[in-house]
Amino acid sequence: MYKRILAALDGSRGARLALDEAIKVARAADATVTAVCVIGHAGQTVDVGAGFVDELTARTRAGDIATAALEEANDLFKQQNVRGIARAVDAYGEGIAQVLSRVAGECEADLVVMGTQGRHGVRRVLLGSVAESFLRLTDIPVLLVRHDPGEDEIPSGL
Repeated sequence: MYKRILAALDGSRGARLALDEAIKVARAADATVTAVCVIGHAGQTVDVGAGFVDELTARTRAGDIATAALEEANDLFKQQNVRGIARAVDAYGEGIAQVLSRVAGECEADLVVMGTQGRHGVRRVLLGSVAESFLRLTDIPVLLVRHDPGEDEIPSGL
């Protein structure tokens, strides 16, 4: 069965639901969960002087969201008596799906659990999907936990 589970976090309600599922699987299989929050960065603006403050603010916000998500994951690991590690990974210009794929390989994950909003049509084309991109990159089994974006949402933006 599964022994090393990677749970992708981003501060969203969907990611939290995915973490809950990863913990359930880990408890049943006596597995270890690695909760990972990838911190992405917005593209650099042409006018560096004017955009620096905005980039710094966005980076600080992303760090705050990651810190909160990872602290929550550590708390859940303790409450549920599950072996777990929570870590942040900086994307350094790489796509989030690519970073998750690399981290899954590094920790030898045999299951990846992640949330998805289940967008379709034009919204999916315009907004993209980290989950869909990840599925195209990996050969590791993936458990997608769908979250209806109409429900209350924890702010995301990583």
